[in-house]
Amino acid sequence: MSASLVIGANGQIGSELVDALAAAHGDANVVAADLAPPRAPGRSPFVALDVLDRARLGEIVQRHSVADVYLLAATLSAKGEAAPLDTWRLNVDGLLNVLELARERRIARVFWPSSIAAFGPHTPRDPAPQWTAMDPTTMYGASKLAGERLCAYYFARHGVDVRSVRLPGVISHRTPPGGGTTDYAIAMFHAAKRGEAYRCFVDADTTLPMIYMPDTIRAIGELMAAEPSRVRIRSSYNLAGMSFAARTLADAIAREVPGFSVRYEPDFRLAIADSWPASIDDREAAEDWGWHAHYDLRAMTADMLAHVVADPAIIPANAGIQH
Repeated sequence: MSASLVIGANGQIGSELVDALAAAHGDANVVAADLAPPRAPGRSPFVALDVLDRARLGEIVQRHSVADVYLLAATLSAKGEAAPLDTWRLNVDGLLNVLELARERRIARVFWPSSIAAFGPHTPRDPAPQWTAMDPTTMYGASKLAGERLCAYYFARHGVDVRSVRLPGVISHRTPPGGGTTDYAIAMFHAAKRGEAYRCFVDADTTLPMIYMPDTIRAIGELMAAEPSRVRIRSSYNLAGMSFAARTLADAIAREVPGFSVRYEPDFRLAIADSWPASIDDREAAEDWGWHAHYDLRAMTADMLAHVVADPAIIPANAGIQH
């Protein structure tokens, strides 16, 4: 049987996607790939891979009879501003390697996530349409916009069955924040579970689109399972979960964790957040392959607080402040 290859398997989405694919198709039919093995070995086979190493990528695809590739390896928005050239190299050249291999080897399907970071100051903020002005202000956003055009090109020019969604901020209790501008939302939950106040790097009224991890994994699965004729957009689909202000999330947590408080001390990430839309119009995803989110703010907050482990080691030292 052919296998699914998840590149970036140790990351926030990759670690949960590997488990979901293994549950659906069997442990042996999912290959997890990353620069180094995960801290806790999984049941699916693991291979060491730098996606910039095209020869090694080809060897893995051939050896494991890979049919589907999920490319999740990327440098995110805030972290990417510290090393913009490296961010472009990983995010764009890595995607090119996968698309070229898909063209040459006839890989059945490729999934690659874009981001709301591909939008910019001239994008309508509430909501951001599927087709609109896109003028990203970060190297991460620029790389995602370039990636969208590459995906559309390889589909139109070479018939590569590539599928993508523009992800909002992804909230998860299982893995640590990965250097994104929306990471404040995850860090709030960890601070609350540790009994700490939280120092937030965006304003109280900063409103951004977010999505809970179970909805993210389900969206990827539904898009990849859709008949090719239903996937009309080959750049990237808008995807919406919920939208809220930082203060609204803090209030939702405080209702469940009395005494939780937040101090708002914006840094450079506020300018990034202010360049992104406050909400997303995802009607095309709903119409084409039946997408709709299951989790709203209340349901997500309850589930996060039920599962978050108060582990100070996974939150950056400057994320929370002690009482």
